[in-house]
Amino acid sequence: MGLSEWAYPLAESLLAEPLPRRWRHSVGVAQRARSIASILGADAELLEAAAVLHDIGYSPDLAKTGFHPLDGARYLRDVAGADERVIRLVAHHSCAWMEADARGLRDELEGEFPREHPHLADALCYCDMNTTPDGMPTNPVDRVNEIAGRYGPDSLIGTFIRRAEPEILASTVRVLERLAAVKRQPM
Repeated sequence: MGLSEWAYPLAESLLAEPLPRRWRHSVGVAQRARSIASILGADAELLEAAAVLHDIGYSPDLAKTGFHPLDGARYLRDVAGADERVIRLVAHHSCAWMEADARGLRDELEGEFPREHPHLADALCYCDMNTTPDGMPTNPVDRVNEIAGRYGPDSLIGTFIRRAEPEILASTVRVLERLAAVKRQPM
């Protein structure tokens, strides 16, 4: 069984019933991951698996710290026995270190889970920040505005997402540049 074949039913079992909107978002993020497979090479399936699993830490059954990247990564490591690279991508998705810092959890996050290769972190951030909560395509500016609006500009999440916005936009630019380079290559 491949990583994505394993990841989809696991994510669905944790998100579909208690958090159907979060499940739709996760499926949309995974679809976005498939759409950039041309720049991922052998890591395409790895990224798709991480994409569908990236928000499992929101599941009421997993939420322990209230910081979903850490809760999801711990579950994948301690219970699901997931691939180490998938775990690291989930732990660090979409500038998680900045939110961890705001929550006083950065040392825990980085101590338990080393970061994955930057091009994969960029790719997962791109997929997440270019997908609406309902799983539809969007752009990172609208996504950041939606997140800040949903949580409130002065909330921990609202403050974090504004702080992370330049890096989110930079990740998107790096992914789009890699996609453009692949399209320019002669057949």
